[in-house]
Amino acid sequence: MRLATIRINGEAHFGAATDQGFIDLGVRLGGRCADIPDLLRQDLLNEAAALCTNTQPDLPLDELEYLPVIANRNARIFAVGWAYQEHQTETGKEAPEHPALFDKHPQALVGHGQPLIKPAISDSYDFEGEVAVVIGKAGRHIAAKDAVDHIAGYTIMMDGSLRAWQRHSLTAGKNFDAGSACGPWLVTRDEIPDPRQMVLTTRLNGTQMQHSSFANMVWDLGFLIEYISTFTELQPGDIISTGTPSGVGSRRTPPVFLKAGDRLEVEVSGIGVLGNTIIDEPPRPAPRSGS
Repeated sequence: MRLATIRINGEAHFGAATDQGFIDLGVRLGGRCADIPDLLRQDLLNEAAALCTNTQPDLPLDELEYLPVIANRNARIFAVGWAYQEHQTETGKEAPEHPALFDKHPQALVGHGQPLIKPAISDSYDFEGEVAVVIGKAGRHIAAKDAVDHIAGYTIMMDGSLRAWQRHSLTAGKNFDAGSACGPWLVTRDEIPDPRQMVLTTRLNGTQMQHSSFANMVWDLGFLIEYISTFTELQPGDIISTGTPSGVGSRRTPPVFLKAGDRLEVEVSGIGVLGNTIIDEPPRPAPRSGS
């Protein structure tokens, strides 16, 4: 099942993106769930899947206005840095002894098909295609061998990075408003029985920039969940963005940074394509003159 969050008449709705169209699960479940994290919290995935059987869709997929898969403003996003050996090499980093984690803020994310905003403050706006894991069951001190039971499914993250500000701090460089994207949907784990078989490809204006098997990640997915759940209880709807492979723009000769008009696509086999177009940050309004 593919779960998505969309906007209809200015309001967020969640549901299933089927081959026939979008089925509004909030309506089908009689308002019992507010959003995808609530659906997961109440363990209603099986009921939701049953509701999608022989159900007439509410909207065609090509009419959807996507929001980030987890659109809640209080969403927690744990992001992993330098998680592929080739990316460690291209950035000149020593292999870290422990996962290098930083927080992504929900305000940094837009949905599939929505514009990504290039910050006006710097031209060093870079791309990082990533596989992201969505937690489906709460847990603390989760053993690596049990981690799969806590996974709801998988989605795609484009971790937009302003490299000049990343030198200030990861928080600053990774969290410009509307500079990253997540989506288009969450694919439940039953449809991806072996995530190591997933292959990630990032394309900029149709040119391949990144290409790697998820199996090349240096951290085992179960270990990441064990590690993070050691210091915090993971909750349904939490996202773990698992890091990017080599090929980022800042490490090319010459560097390739994102600019207005660019089309960026991150494709992950088994999930789909997260596609966005870059626009310039609108100019700030001039201050009002005193009366």
